[in-house]
Amino acid sequence: MAGDDLHDGYGRSQALSDELDPRPDRTAGFGPFVTFIESKRPNGVVATWESRRHRKRESAHAGGARETWWSPRSRGWWIGVLFAVGSILFALGAVPGYVGAVGARADSITFFVGSLFFTAAGFLQYRESVDFGAHGVPHGWRRVFFFGSRQIDWWASAIQLIGTLFFNVSTANAVRIDLSTTAATHHVWRPDALGSVCFLVASSLAWFEVCHGWGSWSPRNLSWWITLLNLVGSVAFGVSAVAAYIVPTTGQLWNVELTNLGTFVGALCFLAGAVLLLPERTLASVAE
Repeated sequence: MAGDDLHDGYGRSQALSDELDPRPDRTAGFGPFVTFIESKRPNGVVATWESRRHRKRESAHAGGARETWWSPRSRGWWIGVLFAVGSILFALGAVPGYVGAVGARADSITFFVGSLFFTAAGFLQYRESVDFGAHGVPHGWRRVFFFGSRQIDWWASAIQLIGTLFFNVSTANAVRIDLSTTAATHHVWRPDALGSVCFLVASSLAWFEVCHGWGSWSPRNLSWWITLLNLVGSVAFGVSAVAAYIVPTTGQLWNVELTNLGTFVGALCFLAGAVLLLPERTLASVAE
């Protein structure tokens, strides 16, 4: 990890120069992914590196702004805001009274617009994992078409971005009201289910990154709450997708109430996680 930033025991950010022994004293992570490094320097200072903290700190510094709730020049701020708006639209669309007030087509359009906000936020988050990952900043075409096989955050953001594209397809097709049962199953339910699976996998990887393993108990860690909320939200979206299965014999959803409940609960969890991204960004910017 020579050249990466480490934090010493006093919270200061330092660079691990080539003159120091790059071999870590202790590492942790999930599977093949290293998410935590602890290294003792010759002067006795114990320095630590965590993948999410490193990424958020570098992203916050690049943005240049340290305002929590209003910082439109910061990419991290837009990630939180766009995810929040998309979550609000999904929650609104799942409220039973809303579809009764505006109609099924307008309700479907609400979900579609919300999915576009998710995709915009997902792309920015993917770019954050590429630009501020553990292996340096890529250049040229590799800033978009980058394969970060050793970065758990790259896998999480890439899979999540794919999931948002599935939601784009599903919600766009749901706007059409003339679909047959077979067409609705293939073009609405199936991409919705695949998108939910992608979100669940991505949220799990983000959780593993923060926990440096299968799980941990860190309620004082804001990142821990963000990834936990997103994981719970992804589970709720998965339940909604299962309940939204279109029964071939009737052409109706298997369980409409459970579908709406899962979407509503999941959207609220994503909303809370998105809002917490804003203070996480500013906290990272002052972690010198």
